[in-house]
Amino acid sequence: MKTYKTEGIVLKRSDFGEADRILTIFTKHYGKIQVIAKGVRKTISRKGPSLELFNHVRLFIAKGKNLDIITEAEVINSFPGFRKNLKKVALAYQACELVDNLTAERAENKEVFDLLKNYLLQSSNQPSAISNQQFSLKLLQSLGFWPKDQSADNIDIEKYIESLMEKKLKSKKFLNHV
Repeated sequence: MKTYKTEGIVLKRSDFGEADRILTIFTKHYGKIQVIAKGVRKTISRKGPSLELFNHVRLFIAKGKNLDIITEAEVINSFPGFRKNLKKVALAYQACELVDNLTAERAENKEVFDLLKNYLLQSSNQPSAISNQQFSLKLLQSLGFWPKDQSADNIDIEKYIESLMEKKLKSKKFLNHV
């Protein structure tokens, strides 16, 4: 069985079977990947706490038949500063939703990885971190959806992103209630 090591940020998760979880992770070296974490929903799981949403983790992954399998996970940063603030959690969720929906599977993009990691870090540490509008614009520029030298002063970035995704942002509902 072939294995590899990378670091990534957990974007999304969904339960699978009785004790497993399918995770979408944006990694530093492989871009967005979907992996399965076997047994993480069991109370005795050592990997479970490491694989929470928004965590920056170091992963050891084995190639699987359909999905790769997480064999080990270690938290690098859980960004505890924003987890006590519901507004910041909502903004982190939206940032992860944007990265998930605007990036292709297995397309390495270290600029996007660093942008997301730094956004979560700044949101965790500072009361007035980079705005979500600024993050969205930098993400669009990194992915080539927006010219690097053009501002977005008179444009509704959310509507533009929704037109690219061809669907509404789920996090928008959550942000409106916080």
